[in-house]
Order: sequence, then C-alpha cells, then structure tokens
Amino acid sequence: MKKLISLLLCAVLTAGCILSGCGSEEESAKSDSKSSADPIENIKAEASNDKYRNYYQIFVHSFCDSNDDGIGDLQGIISQLDYLNDGDPNSGNDLGIDGIWLTPIMPSKSYHKYDVEDYYDIDEDFGTLDDFDKLIAECDKRGIKVIIDLVLNHISSENPLYLKAVEEVEQGKLDGNAEYFEIHKTSYFDSTVKVNNLSNGYACEANFSHEMPEWNLNSKKTREEFTKIAKFWLDRGVGGFRLDACKYFSNQSTDGAEFLKWFYDTCKGIKSDVYMVGENWDDDIKIEELYKSGIDSQFAFKFAQSSGQFVENLISQNGASIVKKVMNYEKKMKESNENAIDALFLSNHDQVRIANTLEPQGLGYQKLAAALYMLFPGNPFIYYGEEIGIKAPNTTSDSAYRTAMIFDTDKMPNIFVNGVGDEFDEPTGGGVKQQLEDKDSLLNYYRRIIKIKNQNPELARGTITGQQSFDNKKIGAYYTEYEGSKLLVIHNFNSKSESEITITDDMIKNPVVRADLVPESIDKHIELKDGKLTMPAQSTVIIKSAE
Repeated sequence: MKKLISLLLCAVLTAGCILSGCGSEEESAKSDSKSSADPIENIKAEASNDKYRNYYQIFVHSFCDSNDDGIGDLQGIISQLDYLNDGDPNSGNDLGIDGIWLTPIMPSKSYHKYDVEDYYDIDEDFGTLDDFDKLIAECDKRGIKVIIDLVLNHISSENPLYLKAVEEVEQGKLDGNAEYFEIHKTSYFDSTVKVNNLSNGYACEANFSHEMPEWNLNSKKTREEFTKIAKFWLDRGVGGFRLDACKYFSNQSTDGAEFLKWFYDTCKGIKSDVYMVGENWDDDIKIEELYKSGIDSQFAFKFAQSSGQFVENLISQNGASIVKKVMNYEKKMKESNENAIDALFLSNHDQVRIANTLEPQGLGYQKLAAALYMLFPGNPFIYYGEEIGIKAPNTTSDSAYRTAMIFDTDKMPNIFVNGVGDEFDEPTGGGVKQQLEDKDSLLNYYRRIIKIKNQNPELARGTITGQQSFDNKKIGAYYTEYEGSKLLVIHNFNSKSESEITITDDMIKNPVVRADLVPESIDKHIELKDGKLTMPAQSTVIIKSAE
C-alpha cells in the first residue's frame, strides 16, 4: 500500500513538473535563458491596415505551375499563399508578406506580357478572371493587398484599337482611333525617336519595339479608356498598380508629371486608398519631378542591382556612407511629395539576381543586404526567390533573371522561360522546404526581419530623423521616428569581426535591445551591458527606450 501511495505521489509531482515547466536546474536555466535572451519573443506583431506593406514581386509565368503545362499561373500562386502569409502575423509559420505585385497578367503573345492585347481579361496561359477573383478573395483573407502591373506607355501592335488606327490612317482618317496613339507626320519626330512607319507619311512612336506602339497620353480618348481600365481592376479588388515605364510618360508633347497626377487622382476617385508605385529608372531630379504628381512610390533604382549603392557599400563595408545616402535620398523625395513612400529593392525581373553577386561573398552578405533594405522606412519589394538565394543561370539574358521559383529541390519545377529552364543552379541552401528546416537559412532570416517590422511600426512608417555617427565607419546607424516613438537601427558592416560600440542616454534614453539579427545563428542574441554593445560581424540591432 505504501508503495502504491509513493508511486501516486511521484506521478503527481511529475505531472506538476510538466505543467509548470520544471526539470533539472540546468534544463530550467537553459530554458529561461533562451526565453529571455530573444528580445522579440514576447512582442506582439500587428497586421498592416494602411499603405505600408512588405511587397513580394511575382513574375507570374515562373512562380508556380498548377496544371503541369510548364507555365506558372494564378492557381499556382493561390496554392502557395500560406507560404507567403497564413493570415496570422504572430504565427511565425509564414514569410509575412502582406503585399503582392503581379507582373502583367493580361492577354499577350509574349511570355512577359508587357505588350497588352486586351486590358480587360487574363491571359489564358495564367487562367481566367474567375481564377483572378479567387486569388483576390484568398489574399483578402490573409490581409494581402495585390497590385498589378499596368502598362500605360505602350500597347501591343495586335491590340484591336491599334489595328483599327492603322487601318484608318491608310484611309486618311486621323480623328478616330489614331487619336489614341502617338501618330504624327514622320517629320514630327526627332532623330532619337524610334517609330513604326505607317502609310500616307505618318508614323507611330515605338521606342521599346515595333510590337509596342505608344499611347497618346494627352488624348481625351486615351484618358477615358484608362479610366475604364482602372475602374475595371479596382472594382475587381486590386489594391493598386505598378506603373510600367513611367520614365517615358514624358515625350515631345506630354508632361509626364501632369499625366501621372491626372491618373493618380482619377484612381483615388475610384478607390480612395489606392496604392501606386512607378518604374522610373532615372536620375534623382527626374524622380523628384514625378513625385510632384502625388504618386505614392517610385522604385529607387540607384540603390539596387549588382552595381547599385547597396552592393557597393556592402562590399566596401562602409555602413556610414550608405546610411547617409539613403537619408539624403528620402529627404529629397519628401520635399517633392511629403507623403512619398520609399520603394527599395535589391533586384527585379529586369536585373541580374542579387545572389549572383552576393552569394560568392558569403551568406552573411546576403543576410545583411536583406536587413539593410528591408529595415529602412518605406515599402520594400522582394523579388520572388530572393529570399532563398536563387541565382540567374547567366547574366546576359532577361529570361535568365526570371527562372522558376524553387519550393523543393527534391522536386525541381518544370517551368521554361523563353527557352531557359533546365540550366539554372539550385540555391545553395536548397528550396523553400529545405530552408524552412534550417533555422539559420536565408529564408528564416527574411522571416525574422519581417516579424520585427510587424512588431515595430517605426521601421516602415517612420521618417529618418538623423544619422548616428561612431568612430567606426563600418557601423551604419540611423534614427527613425513615428508618432513620437524613436528607434535607433544599427548595422555592423564588418564582414570578419565583431564591433563594440557605446550607447548613451543622449542617443536613446534608458536604452534596451528591441530586436536583433545575427547572421551566424538565429539563436544568438546581442546584449547591451553597461552601455556597451558587442555586435557580431554583419549583424543588426535595434535600440529603443525602455520607458
């Protein structure tokens, strides 16, 4: 009987230990240490309810093929939405994406679809309007805003509006469909302009190619058509547009800023919270000029790609320099548009993938690059596959920059892009499946970055209010403030060794580590002791006041 009672007592005590989390003193200490060491563990993340988002660019042709025809499609995207966002910002089981940019989805004979034949439908390679409606509905459930690529500079030469215009010009009729396009006497164009020669001494501007004649953006008919197009897609649930080739909105007869203001205001009249980002691969002064239109964002090309300022300063390890450059850029753009939202990125479908440049340098470079552009204020744009380190099979072909997304290296995709498909390298860390299983993978680093952003609204929505200088130029640090709350973001660009810096109350009163990112191990954390901060190579720390 005594033996039975002893056994029962032992069982009760054991159960109590399980419920209370007790164990050996050593195990308890390890558990408590790990729990308290990670500064982000008990901070609640909030889903976005405004224009500030973590965007993910999907080249639809290459992302995910649902029907095994060798071409990605809308149903394929739907099947991977839980990977991007499961609807719970605190689950930790997704990438945390809350914005998607789809490259062109409208009918076109090209694989890239930037020459649109019908602005009111889905290309049959990608699916149907019903598929699109389902995608929007599933994204809405997860809090994801979808913006679509809208090509307003040019059109397909096979579009019925243009075919009718060509036919009418042959008949000498210039007050019909010809008004939609930049159709003029050939003598109108200067020698730098590329054109399609028509009949009767007329030509149509076509700077990109003969298959892409250009719209007349001043025409009343064109603007009426664009209003219908915008309403069609906004009423269908899109959150806004990525506008292709904004640089070319200005030409011999068109004020690009005036046109863009008209289009942005028109879209706001249809959907008050529409978000719009423009492709403007140009000098700062031209970008500033277009920001006067009121457009939300324009891509900051000067910082992106293998030759851009992010990579330049990562390689030279000059953290102080790149912070100053981004701070000055943001200041200039907000002088043109106080509501401007920076759109930073590392690469896109027109550029060699960033992993081609940074992977040979080491995984730490890829991780620091991610932390760098993702943590500056604004809306970052992640090019699909960038989060797992996909490389282009060559550096000379657009098609090579657009190869298939790799979800599992044990089941490689059978997607070919303009003849390219079977020659690409597997990411060093594997596909999505393999990197999810590796806590220190590039993918899990991206996931942690986005979680930190969702915990700290100052990062995306704040304004850079100053740069914090240290004796060590390999330290890049800046303040970002939002609604009276201030953060100090610090990057250690030293690729080989740790750096020790001092944090004083003059910088942040009563400072504490709010978040950290250590590339060598996601379980390693940075401590602030007696004002001293020891930062491992290529790490990031975010400081906030404890008050």
